[in-house]
Amino acid sequence: MTEKQKMLAGEFYDSRDVELLNMYHKARRLLQQYNTLDSTLLQERARILEELLGGVDKGVWIETPFFCDYGENIHIGENTFVNTNCIFLDNNSIIIGKNGLIAPYVQIYTASHPLKASERIITTENGSSYLTSSKPVKIGDNVWIGGNSVIFPGVTIGNNVTIGAGSVVNKDIPDNVLAFGNPCQIQKKL
Repeated sequence: MTEKQKMLAGEFYDSRDVELLNMYHKARRLLQQYNTLDSTLLQERARILEELLGGVDKGVWIETPFFCDYGENIHIGENTFVNTNCIFLDNNSIIIGKNGLIAPYVQIYTASHPLKASERIITTENGSSYLTSSKPVKIGDNVWIGGNSVIFPGVTIGNNVTIGAGSVVNKDIPDNVLAFGNPCQIQKKL
């Protein structure tokens, strides 16, 4: 099993693996182009997103700057808007449905590490490295995620959900609710 296969299967993997580093460097090159491109060059922006992301449907708009690890594990549904300074750490799949609103500074994490330093840090002859695993994140259709929210690895957010600004979403959120807080909790049905 390759390190990429381990990563996508949620097993511990070596993030400094050659294949993963090549994916990372490709993403950095494309992000640099995208984040510095004139905003009026819509066809070029779309071309870069199609090369960077695993799936990008019609009408997706991503403001700059935008940041991700690999890009190819991100799938975004039609007419979704991603605002400025969002960070999607796509060590596993990040699937966002259609008609989404992702506010500024939203962070979506799929990677995790053991809590105990003695289990997290591995010392080899080449120096120290860190055990890393990942879990997918899925966000349904018609979801609005408020600014400065953080979505944790393994979380699923249902359809027609509003997540209030500054929320820390560390567990699944069902369809048709307003949820916010740290930790994020359901406040009412919509």
